[in-house]
Amino acid sequence: MLILLPPSEGKTAHAEGSPFDLADLSFSQLTGERHQVIEALTEVSGRKDAMDLLGVGASLANEVARNINLHTEPAAKAHDIYSGVLFEALGYSSLSPKEQQRADESIVVISALWGAVRFGDRIPPYRLSMSVKLEPLGKLASWWKKRLTPVLDEAASDQLIVDARSSTYAAAYKPSNGNSVAVNVFQLRNGVPKVVSHFAKHTRGEVARFLVQQDIEPATPDELLQLIQTKWEASLIEDKKGLALNILLPADHQFTTAK
Repeated sequence: MLILLPPSEGKTAHAEGSPFDLADLSFSQLTGERHQVIEALTEVSGRKDAMDLLGVGASLANEVARNINLHTEPAAKAHDIYSGVLFEALGYSSLSPKEQQRADESIVVISALWGAVRFGDRIPPYRLSMSVKLEPLGKLASWWKKRLTPVLDEAASDQLIVDARSSTYAAAYKPSNGNSVAVNVFQLRNGVPKVVSHFAKHTRGEVARFLVQQDIEPATPDELLQLIQTKWEASLIEDKKGLALNILLPADHQFTTAK
């Protein structure tokens, strides 16, 4: 099973640690492409109009400036760098050693900078969204799509792919093996299912945590549904984008954070 996640927009900086090494990252076939994006990001981040080009506000100037020194910034494992609602719900640090190993083996984070990384890969914090048009590469989702597709299709083979990405990051790779399921989240409001983006991030993190806690991985969409239905109200639907697992939260749903 592969679980595809988006990165968090915010990243946790670390005061100590050696810099990253491209040669040590998973999916080594992407080394050349990663180098190209780093070069482009370094150049753009040093420009006066960097904030506009990267689509961020003035409050994030320090994070953009950090892009210029990626090769010297302290790096840490991806599960320590990515933060935010989804990753807090996943709660990697509170998983058992066996569960953490499953997370390291099954979770792939789709990244505008790295293309794809696993939880054990050491990376520095950075600021770059997949929605950015990065000179001279163009729109990153399109640029990465043709490069990620053969690499991730090979990594996935015929495994079940549980796709918990946001639409921005889903645009960079569409699984081709016919055994993938997107995770959608709705909440009942006045008796009607409504899309809830904040709850969606949190619930997708909970789903990822739940899956790596299982001793037996689901191998098909039907097996995934049966497993998910032991914890959530859920159904499988076929839409124009493919097969989707729709999770329906009750009207009184509240956040719970992994401890």
